Amino acid sequence: MGFCLFNNIAVGARYAQKHLGLHRILIIDWDVHHGNGTQHSFEEESSVLYFSTHQYPFYPGTGSFREAGRGHGEGFTVNIPLPPGCGDTEYLGLFDKVLKPIALEYAPQLILVSAGFDCYGGDPLGGMNVTCEGFAGMTRAVMEMARSCCQGKVVLTLEGGYNIEGQRDSVKQVLMELAGMSHTEPSNLLNKRTSRILDELTEKAREIHGRFWSGL
Repeated sequence: MGFCLFNNIAVGARYAQKHLGLHRILIIDWDVHHGNGTQHSFEEESSVLYFSTHQYPFYPGTGSFREAGRGHGEGFTVNIPLPPGCGDTEYLGLFDKVLKPIALEYAPQLILVSAGFDCYGGDPLGGMNVTCEGFAGMTRAVMEMARSCCQGKVVLTLEGGYNIEGQRDSVKQVLMELAGMSHTEPSNLLNKRTSRILDELTEKAREIHGRFWSGL
């Protein structure tokens, strides 16, 4: 139900499993839309952990907190549905408070990122407020997790983004982080004031997933 013919992230994960012999892969999806196809591809498996931040309720209508995997995959789908208006503080805060402890405990052998830029502030389809620097901060956070877990092995694939200038500038910032031409400190992008939304989302994530991940 996405805007693509092939799910590149899912194909890449399957390739890594079958041809590279990997058995723990983390997929991080920060696209503004929930990746229902990615979730459904792996929701009954523990060999792929799927973590998604997405606007909710929003197309395609999936991705509630309670969708946490099934069978052997229970606990290996982590959905963080966000209300419209979330920005750098909420995204980076969730990466630090929810994604990072789960990732470190799961210890993936490879991290794949569905890098959608439609959560950029001003995107005509989305309703979020992530900045170019916010995307750089998320990239840096993922790179640091990858260094701790899997010798820095991370792959980003370009997905949505409908504000052309915003996508151009954000992708440039991400590439500069990956190339080591810049070093964005995620904590510097956090609003120093308490974010009620971030606190509520973090608490809900801990309520749902704390029984699966001791780090929460």
